[in-house]
Parts: sequence; structure tokens; C-alpha cells
Amino acid sequence: MAGLQQTNSEMILLSWVRQSTRNYPQVNVTNFTTSWSDGLAFNALLHSHRPDLFDWNAVASQQSPVQRLDHAFNIARKHLGIEKLLDPEDVATACPDKKSILMYVTSLFQVLPQQVTMEAIREVEMLPRHSRVTREEHIEVHEQHFSQEVSFTFLLSACCSKTVVSLPT
Repeated sequence: MAGLQQTNSEMILLSWVRQSTRNYPQVNVTNFTTSWSDGLAFNALLHSHRPDLFDWNAVASQQSPVQRLDHAFNIARKHLGIEKLLDPEDVATACPDKKSILMYVTSLFQVLPQQVTMEAIREVEMLPRHSRVTREEHIEVHEQHFSQEVSFTFLLSACCSKTVVSLPT
């Protein structure tokens, strides 16, 4: 049940982000990992609700991912009171930490307008499942598989071992 509630919360949050950033063609948020690493999504989310805070074109076209992330986090801290919970270098990677991104986006959700349409939710439901699979889920599946292999190998070697160990008397 907790997993279902988390999934629904993530879907609503993702719907809100997609709806908020719809007018930014450079931004296509499909998950809470890779969609955030270039810094554009954070800035678009802020700009969509508070366009008075900065010039979108200057941020989108002239800065590196780390600079864009730093810009967004500083704007959110200065104008929205959201602490800089993430380091730009940790987000500007091939696969940033999903829980960290979720925590930060939830902080934005709490202070920015929160209207989410049913259309936006349906749009997220229609996203291909593979685009919503996170690195963590991918790693978890491989870790479970590896763990099963190790357990099976250990069991097999223990059962089939013919080594006799002599204990000293």
C-alpha cells in the first residue's frame, strides 16, 4: 500500500512538473532522475511560476548544467526560502539520485501553485514505462539477481563439497 501511495504521489508530482514546464520546448521531464541533470527542468519550473525572478533565455542558452543547477537552487533559496538541499555536481550526472530530486521537487511543490489537471495526470500515465524506470530500480533488480546467484552458488558448493575438514584434537 505504501508503494502504491508513493507511486501515486510521484505521478501527481510528475504531472505537476510536466504541466508547469509545458511551454519550455527544451524541457521534457519524464522521470525524477535523468530529466533533471542539465538544470533546465528546475529553472523552467521556477520560471513558469515566477517569471519575474530571472531571464529564462539567458539561463537556458548560456550556462553549463552545473551553472544552471546552481542558479535554480540559489533562486529557490533566495526567493522561495527553500534550502539548497542538493549540490549541483551531484545532480549534473548521468543518473542523479531519485530520492534527492523527489525531496527537492516536493519542496518546490509545497511553495509554488499546485494545480494539476486530469489531462496532465493521464499524460504521465501514458508515458512509456521504460522512461519511468529509474536507475535505482534497475540496480535493485540486478542486485536481487546477483544475490540469488550468489546464494545458489554457495548452496550448490556447500551441498556438493566433498572436502573433509579435520579439527585438531
